[in-house]
Amino acid sequence: MPSDLSYWIISVPLHDGDPSSVLEDVRRATGGNTPCGGWTIPELKAGTLSSLLTLSDQLPKMDATFTAVVSKLLDQLRSLVGDDKTRLAQHARVNDRPVEEYLLPDSHGQSAWRWDKGRWGDDGKVGDVVASLVSEMHTVETTQKAKAQSYNLAKGALNTLQRKQQGNLSQRSLLDVVKKGDIVENSEFLETLLVAVPKNNVKDWFDKYERLASMVVPRSSQELAKDNDFVLMTVTIFKKVHDDFVHKARENKFIVRDFNWDDEGLENQKKELARLEQEEKELWTELLRLTRINFSEAYQLLAHLKTVRLFVESVLRYGLPAEYAGVIVKPEPKTAVKTLKQLSARFNYLATAKDRASNTVHADDMVGEWANVMEQEYYDFVLFEIPKVDF
Repeated sequence: MPSDLSYWIISVPLHDGDPSSVLEDVRRATGGNTPCGGWTIPELKAGTLSSLLTLSDQLPKMDATFTAVVSKLLDQLRSLVGDDKTRLAQHARVNDRPVEEYLLPDSHGQSAWRWDKGRWGDDGKVGDVVASLVSEMHTVETTQKAKAQSYNLAKGALNTLQRKQQGNLSQRSLLDVVKKGDIVENSEFLETLLVAVPKNNVKDWFDKYERLASMVVPRSSQELAKDNDFVLMTVTIFKKVHDDFVHKARENKFIVRDFNWDDEGLENQKKELARLEQEEKELWTELLRLTRINFSEAYQLLAHLKTVRLFVESVLRYGLPAEYAGVIVKPEPKTAVKTLKQLSARFNYLATAKDRASNTVHADDMVGEWANVMEQEYYDFVLFEIPKVDF
């Protein structure tokens, strides 16, 4: 059963040379209540039966890759706009139109989707068209990855600096907490350490700090700041007992912070934060613009690859000449099963096409390939799905 979360594109042979008559057949079969429209299928050069069978075996893998790229681009857009559905709808568009307007007819019944002859022609070799589509999708994926990586690096650097400013006193930067007068400077023998003491251990700190090492200046500890978890203390010691003091402090769950006074440290930190914020903002804008373009491009490539699959399977199913009509159907979740039954009933006269196609394969070495083609879920007409884009 095809998914009601996708559009269905189907193909049947032309019986009077007029594709619009097939569209009318579908409308009548579904009671006129299911949105649908024409879907152009180009008359490509099919090549040999063997090459078509090989391509039919490869196309599902390409289809899955294309669909995954479209899905990742949509997820990227969703992430960039903070999962805001209104903003997502503004960016997840194809040729600057909502996806549904790109695929389905407008209110006047004019078919929206057309095979892009300017880019892929309408009479080229099917293998060449597929190779071109794959190449262009690879370009989309490559450019997207490069830009996303640049943005993620900038965002990571910004987040790291912000965490340093926003964490508790055992982690955050102390440049905006410590003043120059809080520490001993330029002493040959003494140094001031900054220690983050858990709030519950403050009394323990004052009871013990003077005895954590042999050369601690008595009554030198002062409280500089506190937050919900820690109190920041100073303590003055002789430099020669630094390592011993740090070791004993750690044993008592007192965290000695690495800190070196820098007259311009706080100002430099503010400048670095501003620089990273600006860089992240600019790369976010560039990534959003590129992702919007790439989503539009990738969805078009996916639609064209689906059409090539429709062509290839139609040739294998119905034979040559390649005179087929395509129709896109938008199934509604509550009536999708009924719609499929209506379509199957309308085109049940094609049921023998599978047998006719099978009879065209005579060589024993074709049987395995043909079996793979026919393993897919089978309907009396060719059917593939194009994912809907819901917000």
